[in-house]
Amino acid sequence: MALPGSMYVYQGEELGLPEVEDIPAHLRRDPMHARSGGVDPGRDGCRVPIPWFGSKPPYGFTHDGVTPWLEQPDAWAPLTVEAQDADPASMLSLYRAGLRLRRAAPWGDVDNLRWLPAPDDVLAFGRGARFVCVVNFGPDPYPLPLGADVLIASAELQGGAVPPQTTVWFHPAEKAQTGQRKEGR
Repeated sequence: MALPGSMYVYQGEELGLPEVEDIPAHLRRDPMHARSGGVDPGRDGCRVPIPWFGSKPPYGFTHDGVTPWLEQPDAWAPLTVEAQDADPASMLSLYRAGLRLRRAAPWGDVDNLRWLPAPDDVLAFGRGARFVCVVNFGPDPYPLPLGADVLIASAELQGGAVPPQTTVWFHPAEKAQTGQRKEGR
């Protein structure tokens, strides 16, 4: 969401839906599956119908007793729109907050992208004069600069650091660089 250009949210991404990998071959409809002679499972696993509400399939996607073309997993009750709508820590809430921030353009009028120095397992870039995005793919927390004004984080920070598998958007303090502590007080 922090990159320039158009943003596209693919089916269920905003709910954190996992790909369903155990779809029987006879239910697969993706042409990639057919063209590969069944070697490539195709994209059907990420096209399972969205779970809207309820505690069991079909989760409001269709009427009870009607099975959609691809069955939803029984474990998707906590991933329904209804369940996530009420949870401020849900993936849906994170996406909504990210979209609101993106519309507000926290990078300002000039949004040139620049890559920032970071370890190999951390992606860091800036946009405009005072916007930074850090994605920690590594196994260890990555320190934010002192005074960073965090705008959004995909997980709770650990003592001022970005935990593994977490993205953070922030405005850095004046004269602070990503991954370095500001000298002084």
